Amino acid sequence: MTSRLAQIGRLRRVAVAAIARYDLPEGRLRFVTHGENTTFRHDSTAGTYLVRVHRPQRHGRHVDSAVAIRSEIAWLLAIRDETDLAVPEPLAAADGALVVEATAAGVTRVCSVLRWMDGRIHEGSARPVHLHRLGEAMARLHQQADRWTPPPDFVRIRWDHETFFGDVMVYGETSAAGCWALLPADVRTRFESVAARTADLMDRSDDWGLIHADLHLGNALFHRGGIRLIDFDDCGHGHRLYDLAVALWELRDEPDYGPYRDALLAGYRSQRDVDVTHLDDFIAVRQIAFDLWFTGTAQVNPEFAAGLDRVHRWSLAMLDVVGAPTGPR
Repeated sequence: MTSRLAQIGRLRRVAVAAIARYDLPEGRLRFVTHGENTTFRHDSTAGTYLVRVHRPQRHGRHVDSAVAIRSEIAWLLAIRDETDLAVPEPLAAADGALVVEATAAGVTRVCSVLRWMDGRIHEGSARPVHLHRLGEAMARLHQQADRWTPPPDFVRIRWDHETFFGDVMVYGETSAAGCWALLPADVRTRFESVAARTADLMDRSDDWGLIHADLHLGNALFHRGGIRLIDFDDCGHGHRLYDLAVALWELRDEPDYGPYRDALLAGYRSQRDVDVTHLDDFIAVRQIAFDLWFTGTAQVNPEFAAGLDRVHRWSLAMLDVVGAPTGPR
């Protein structure tokens, strides 16, 4: 496995090659994250931007990455045009392209650039007010999606049962089926039981549409009393309840989960109604999706490999917590 620093170094050169395609002055490029995608912050006299170096096959085995990312950007532009929700502003390259392909050090990647958004992340310091604001913004996002007609070439992930439990996705460089094979036997058995019990539920089409699909507190910036929604990299078509499940997922086994849940739902229902009967089922699905993603990424990222056993233990513990759904409220 190539070292993490070597991976980041190669992809940094790709980012530099991508930046050359934009009307941006010379500036400072700083590393941000190396996980699903690899991102860098570019500071110059033109402002601050997020440079995203996208992982190949990020959106499924049979989806063109450039098409998928252009579709994500199309939704971002529509949200910005049709609402006052604060979401990232895409930057077009010098030739007008919203997505570019860059090559450096023998590596070719699809890249995109977004204007940087400031704000505070409360993932580790959550209070109910943060969940209330997140729920309200999420509902407004769903309302916009209900009104919007995507362009004919719009292609995004379909978050259905086959995507979560079949062999649609590629995690790191490993197919979903390969990730299932890598799971410890006890973990795989538990995951298969959730797959079986949610099959009928996830095949229903009620309250289905475009969702963010990763809108937890780590992807919400709080700034001057407002909220900014970032990281639409997972966005696609799915159950609206899955978005709510993602927001609560990391909080589900916290002592203050009740107030968090009530605040999120109150915020959401202030704008849009939702049936949460199967909320815990979707939290279980999210936990499995996270574990499979982590398992695949661990095969190519040493930092993830070091935490893989811990994630498997957490998954088993979380499935114990959500084994008995709390019912509607």
